[in-house]
Amino acid sequence: MLNISENRIDKFVDMSKYNSTKIFADNKHYMIIRKVVWAVAIVILLVLFLPWTQNIKGSGFVTTLRPEQRPQTVHAVIGGRIEKWYVQEGEYVNKGDTIMFISETKDSYFDPNLIANTEDQVKAKEGAVVSYTEKVNALTIQIKAIEREQVLKLRQAENKLKQSRLTVKSDSIDLQAIKTQLGIAETQYNRAFSLNEEGLKPMTYVEEKKVKLQEMQAKIITQENKYLASQNEVINAEMELTRLNASYAEKLAKAQSDMQTAMSTRFDTESQVSKLRSQYASYVIRNGMYYITAPQNGYVNRALQSGIGETIKEGTAIVSIMPASFDIAVETYIEPLDYPLVHKGGKVRIWFDGWPTIVFSGWPGVSYGTFGGVIVAKENFISTNGKYRVLIAPDPEEKNWPEQLSVGAGSQTLALLDDVPIWFEIWRTLNGFPPNFYTTPGSEGSTNEKKK
Repeated sequence: MLNISENRIDKFVDMSKYNSTKIFADNKHYMIIRKVVWAVAIVILLVLFLPWTQNIKGSGFVTTLRPEQRPQTVHAVIGGRIEKWYVQEGEYVNKGDTIMFISETKDSYFDPNLIANTEDQVKAKEGAVVSYTEKVNALTIQIKAIEREQVLKLRQAENKLKQSRLTVKSDSIDLQAIKTQLGIAETQYNRAFSLNEEGLKPMTYVEEKKVKLQEMQAKIITQENKYLASQNEVINAEMELTRLNASYAEKLAKAQSDMQTAMSTRFDTESQVSKLRSQYASYVIRNGMYYITAPQNGYVNRALQSGIGETIKEGTAIVSIMPASFDIAVETYIEPLDYPLVHKGGKVRIWFDGWPTIVFSGWPGVSYGTFGGVIVAKENFISTNGKYRVLIAPDPEEKNWPEQLSVGAGSQTLALLDDVPIWFEIWRTLNGFPPNFYTTPGSEGSTNEKKK
């Protein structure tokens, strides 16, 4: 017996009659066993107080830090028929190197002189624009000449109307004077006739006054005719002024209508020129798309199309290219429960497939074959696999990642959290509590802010 209790049963029971009692009574090593048990218990107790680094596990693969450095596929911008390949799988290509040549399959682009003919159409339409522009300028000059002529003609007609009105006024005055002279002649004739009857004047005197009276009567008829003629001249001048206004208004309207028609035709032609220029530029660009070139320096991973004479549609993937130079990173995925615990700038330990590794998740310092990383980005939307994506870059304070790493290689990650005793971690795990949440001083929401 170990005799570790004061309630000894050997006082009440005869232990000598039991074989096991005889065996242990004769074995003196049980004291060593007791010391070992106590030593193990003490060691376990001490181990429970050792520091343990809480962590979040994740799995992912090697990728690149920048989107343009990731493997990409080269697509055919236009549809066509494969005529010639210039590369093979695994070959290194520089930016702008020709990968494939395709020929045209659309009948609207079969004309070998399509670009030259379109250029001739553009030049012809540009010449038409120049002609219509000159026509508009000529009509503008013509309109200005008509307006100047209209001013002169109207001024001339107005002067003639004013002259006619003055002539009417003059003839009216002359008519009134002749009428006065006619009245005087009639009075003189009547007086001469009375004096002749009284015998005071001879008959010859009466005859002279009669002749003068007849002359005045003839003059008044002539003056009335002249007065009426001058009035007709005024009417004719007014009619001529109205006719000139109507005539020049018609000429101006016709010239302006012709100018507007020419301007409309010019604008329509300019629109056609712009359309043809755009079409010409499209033909030139399309002509350069028959040669599919590499978008950047890299290696041809895989040819996604094959054969000669095969027809492809626009947007069809031709080859897959891996950029020659890239900044390596790790893309890992964590559980939604652990998402709030990771933050930008957090430290991560990583081990890659193919590299010998001994990992102690709670003691990253004694792990072998792991590499340091820093979280540079995390997505706010859950991925299709039900986890959150986290992007990790190499830690500049740690050793460099292996140069032999290739994009797509598998990796495992441990996001390092708070340091706690082992007994606390066991208690937390048994109770299903999440790890301690904390943030680094450089991240959002520092520890001081959290305490506040």
